[in-house]
Amino acid sequence: MDGSSTLLFDSASLYFRAFFGLPSSLRTSAGEPVNAVRGLLDFLARLITDYRPDRVACCWDDAWRPSWRVDLLPSYKAHRVAQGDAEEVPEDLNRQVPWIRATLNALGLPIVGAPDYEADDVIATLARRAVGPVDVVTGDRDLFQLVEPTHPTRVLYVARGVSKHERVDDAWLHAKYGIDGAQYVDFAVLRGDPSDGLPGVKGIGEKTAADLLGRFQTLEGILEHRDATTPGVQRALTSAQAYLGPATQVVTAATDVPLPEVDLTLPRAPRDPEAFAALTRELNLGGSAERILTALAR
Repeated sequence: MDGSSTLLFDSASLYFRAFFGLPSSLRTSAGEPVNAVRGLLDFLARLITDYRPDRVACCWDDAWRPSWRVDLLPSYKAHRVAQGDAEEVPEDLNRQVPWIRATLNALGLPIVGAPDYEADDVIATLARRAVGPVDVVTGDRDLFQLVEPTHPTRVLYVARGVSKHERVDDAWLHAKYGIDGAQYVDFAVLRGDPSDGLPGVKGIGEKTAADLLGRFQTLEGILEHRDATTPGVQRALTSAQAYLGPATQVVTAATDVPLPEVDLTLPRAPRDPEAFAALTRELNLGGSAERILTALAR
């Protein structure tokens, strides 16, 4: 291992946070909202400055609700569907997504995605391929499953804000939930996650799930030793038998996504300075443009 580090961004998690966290009074020269673009650039600038990675990737949801996950668990993100299979997204944010991609491309910050896969899967694949330590930036708890000390991987968890992000490692997970990263998928399957349409096992909440994993280590171990659990837990597991297998596959991030060959080396200056300058003027990026350029040049 060469000791170099990789910073993987869950792009949608960050630009959604920017859109809802920054005022819509941030406008382009034509008067259109640009808060998601400016906020994302500020987030990237801060994290690149703080962590000084050698490699970065802006990981993308080419499919926000992959068909293979829906086939396994039809309730997966079903409550977030607008029309057809499109995600319910505010129109003022939708208009900014092409600008976000254009700005990242002009800077040379690599956008990485794959057909019928979510950013989670892209992140998991890149994390497992990486040489040296990896930090994953997200507000999604599902990526806690990537935390591990042997191939050092942490999650920089931004649920409370980028400026207040938490460094999630096994010690953090033990303190918060009583589990480690390798147990997180089983924990999430048992507990459920309404934000993803994951029902969980009725009657088994967060504390019981953690207690069971503390005793039996894995979901497989729990099922093998269900006779050693309470009658209520036995009934709950039996009732959920058809759910457990598919849900585990749905929650588990793919680590073998066929990704394009992309150079993840952190650029020191924009790849296309003229395009970035034009976008800065058109989108009225102001100080956000200055901050990302400063972060790259350090």
